[in-house]
Amino acid sequence: MKLCVFDFDSTLMDGETIDFLAAELGLGEKVAEITEMAMRGELDFFESLVTRVKLLEGLEVERVDAVCRSLPYMPGAKETIARLKERGYKVVVFSGGFRNATGYAKEVLGFDADFSNILHANNGRLTGLVGGDMMFDFSKGDMLRRLQALLGVTPDNTVAVGDGANDRSMFARAGTRIAFCAKEILKKEANVIIETKDLTKVLEYVE
Repeated sequence: MKLCVFDFDSTLMDGETIDFLAAELGLGEKVAEITEMAMRGELDFFESLVTRVKLLEGLEVERVDAVCRSLPYMPGAKETIARLKERGYKVVVFSGGFRNATGYAKEVLGFDADFSNILHANNGRLTGLVGGDMMFDFSKGDMLRRLQALLGVTPDNTVAVGDGANDRSMFARAGTRIAFCAKEILKKEANVIIETKDLTKVLEYVE
């Protein structure tokens, strides 16, 4: 068996989900600045995530879901996932973002499973709290290690595709490490670098 793990924000999707949500409250620029610093590795991922989600307090869940259903997917995303599955890969998404987005994207793009975070809500509005599978800088690597053990997949048969600092931990567990339109901190740990916003380029490096 072979495994391909994608990051979601700025990899399968063209942008950052939390930035789109913050824009609904007029806080897009403020949140985007924190996001950018976190993806460059200049802020602790957990602390930056908690800080940004707190700013979303009060946003209606209906608006969250509407935003998450209208996110712009990266060119070639659906085709690339389909082709990988034809080649015998299990395709999984690890996201420091949110289940509202990755759960819907799974239906649209056709990957096998998603691991992400959950925005806590009460009475139809976000409370500003968050929890889930991908809260920490090490979360993706830890989850990848467990998935590999469960599926019997070696690092040599694992492909990881991402763009930001919190993808480094999964790169450490993957034989093929693809930095996709990535921050410099991640490029340093990649053995494939793609600078074009076209996910079908991934297929050139995957057997």
